[in-house]
Amino acid sequence: MRKGIHPENYRMVAFKDMSNEDVFLTRSTVDTKETLEVDGVEYPLVKLEISRTSHPFYTGKSKLIDAAGRIDKFKTKYAKFKKD
Repeated sequence: MRKGIHPENYRMVAFKDMSNEDVFLTRSTVDTKETLEVDGVEYPLVKLEISRTSHPFYTGKSKLIDAAGRIDKFKTKYAKFKKD
């Protein structure tokens, strides 16, 4: 590896899957202002929409997540172009 191109500020960070509340710790350089206490130790927190514990590829379960109504909004917007 080339010297001087990789960050030096690696630290333990908590990543939380917001769809199933799963938390895992790993080393990262990500900046965040939120923290989370895990086993009595406070870690920087990164919130995730989806992770290995909720992704259909890894869980084998197909699940449609449409909290913002994006699919309905798309269908309504483009319904006028529908060919009958």
